[in-house]
Amino acid sequence: MASEEELFASIDALLDEEPQLPPPAERARLREAAGITQARLAQALKLKSTQSIKNWENGRSEPTGARLAAYQRLLEGWAKKYPPQSQPIPTGQWASQQKQVALAGTAKPMTPERTATPAEPTEGQQRPAGPVEAPAAPAAPAAPARPARPAAAAAGRPATSSRRPAAKRAAAPAVDPRFPHGPLAVLDADGSAYGVDGIVLDCPATTVVELVEWTLREAGLGAPKLHRNGKDSDPLIVLTAAAAAKFGLPERLEDRRGLRLEEDHPVVKQIIKAKWQLTQRGFGPWARIYRKAQGAQRQCVQLAILPWDALDERSWPGVTDMEPADIARVLGIYAQRVATPRGSTAVSGLELMTALRPPTRPVRDEETGNWVSGPNPGSLGTEAMDPAPPEGQPEHPAVFHSGWDGGFLHEEAYNWVRPVELLSDEECTLPYAIGLDLNTAFLAAAARLVVGLSAPDHFHAPKFNPKIPGSWLVDLSHVEIDPRLPSPFTPSGEHPTGPAWYQTHTVAYAQELGYNVEILEAYLRRETGAYLDPWHDRLKTAYVDTLADMGVTKDLTDPEFLGAMARHKDVDPALTAVLAAIKGTIKGGIGKLFENPQGKNHKPGDPWPGMQRPTWRPDIRAAVISKARVNMHRKLANMVKLTGLYPLAVLSDCVVYPSPGASPLDFLPYAASGKPQPGGFRLGPTPGLAKLEGVQSMMWAVDVMEKGHNPASLIKGGNAELDEGE
Repeated sequence: MASEEELFASIDALLDEEPQLPPPAERARLREAAGITQARLAQALKLKSTQSIKNWENGRSEPTGARLAAYQRLLEGWAKKYPPQSQPIPTGQWASQQKQVALAGTAKPMTPERTATPAEPTEGQQRPAGPVEAPAAPAAPAAPARPARPAAAAAGRPATSSRRPAAKRAAAPAVDPRFPHGPLAVLDADGSAYGVDGIVLDCPATTVVELVEWTLREAGLGAPKLHRNGKDSDPLIVLTAAAAAKFGLPERLEDRRGLRLEEDHPVVKQIIKAKWQLTQRGFGPWARIYRKAQGAQRQCVQLAILPWDALDERSWPGVTDMEPADIARVLGIYAQRVATPRGSTAVSGLELMTALRPPTRPVRDEETGNWVSGPNPGSLGTEAMDPAPPEGQPEHPAVFHSGWDGGFLHEEAYNWVRPVELLSDEECTLPYAIGLDLNTAFLAAAARLVVGLSAPDHFHAPKFNPKIPGSWLVDLSHVEIDPRLPSPFTPSGEHPTGPAWYQTHTVAYAQELGYNVEILEAYLRRETGAYLDPWHDRLKTAYVDTLADMGVTKDLTDPEFLGAMARHKDVDPALTAVLAAIKGTIKGGIGKLFENPQGKNHKPGDPWPGMQRPTWRPDIRAAVISKARVNMHRKLANMVKLTGLYPLAVLSDCVVYPSPGASPLDFLPYAASGKPQPGGFRLGPTPGLAKLEGVQSMMWAVDVMEKGHNPASLIKGGNAELDEGE
């Protein structure tokens, strides 16, 4: 039998083996509470990429050596500043709790505590600032709930879909005890509510009102906020066509313009009679049903109606036709990596910006000592901002009523085709035309992009400063560009003919090319910041991780990368849909920054809903597009230096080159060592790197160009035959 000394020595050895760091979930919470992105933390710790931070925060690996000490010191400092809102769950209990959740709701989840808001806003508008609690005040524990209806398994159904199992599941993050069943559920007509990770709940609701009340009281659905000063995501219920019919909803909306049910529809009357409310968008494909907050509990449910095209085929290919369990898997992966959908991918992209940069934060009133809402540094605030005259459009009230006639900023993506007469005989005899597409070019341009946060100020003849975001009136017609390349200053690629308004990045590129720039006028912003950085970081990680799940990883050689990209859409239809939705979120989110008036009845000078959002910022959209177009031109110019090749055409983020072979490997620049030459186009899965868009014959490309069309828009197609009707 072991002696007391031996036992004590054994126990001491165990104590020495205790981890020096908090659990992985707590590490992530502390970083997010401090408002620091994974990329910024990796930079501070002198790491080559964010992957190490991700591994530390999901428990796959641990830091060592000097980085362990530095990371521990940082976490201890954050822990003092940002104590947990409630009693932390010990590591062992946390694992046990996750296991219980995975076995699916045999008991009703506790009613989540939600943040109060004065009233629900119109979709796309910022919630009004309201009373807030002190950030360090612990949340009141949820009251015990009565036993719930059994989950599907207790009702004679298996705990996962019995129709067609989900092929593959994304790695599940740590479960928030307030939302044990994830962010959303897909409801079928038989009352089965399919959630993430194979969970199926039994929903007894027979009306929309009962569905809303069940969701808030029993479903245990929702998602934690993405920023310490933000708000939790409301639960999302997705209705299949059969479920929609069960609740008395029509197969399709008669109002094809407004996309909403009539106000006298029985379902709308039922909602109003039960003292629930709808946003100004009404009951449409993405309906929000809410009541004003009572106490600390927020009451709001998001519905997505599949037969009303809530999931657009372009952004969610094939998802509407999937089985409910698979729809839940697709939307669950998107919710985990991006956010719970709030509408179209464009709306979700815009909402994600606000979720990651909330406009307000709790501040202490010096006179009363109470906590009140105050502006959050680095955000866009709570009020819409009038644009500088050249940054708006003629219809905008501030522009229309001012009588402005000084011209407008025209920063758009490329649509350029080289004149056929500028093709050389040598180029025309090459056998192939190859299209290269830059991965999420707008997202790459958003990285570390400094934009204006305050209102614009007007200046006459200022000295150009490339670090100040704004719009500059300058004549760039003296800048000489090889006619076989597009001009970097215009979307059409045509040479400018006189003074025009340009965003900072466009003017800075003229200076980079060695030309003097003399500014005539400028509208500049004094308060600046990298507003889009958290948005960029989250979407970049989502994009790269999803591609990696499809077999396209960063460690592949260029030939392996081309092979993986040729197969990646065949790996998993669910991941293919998630990837398309992420792309739609990026492109649509940037587009929403300059949403135009909708509807034929709009009159110039009248306001429209889009321009009344704090996130209606055409200057930020112009900055992203200007930087993306300049990045493209820089690569085009470097390709001439490295290879002597000139492009045939450019369309947004796609460029077409003549090639001696049928692969990009036949014309891209490589060093003698086999490594890609810096400065030109490079293959790879990360934003800003290139992938193969399509291959056609050079004869085909010349024919398309002679007919006045852009081959970049057609090179991806199967037969790529030109439709004369387009």
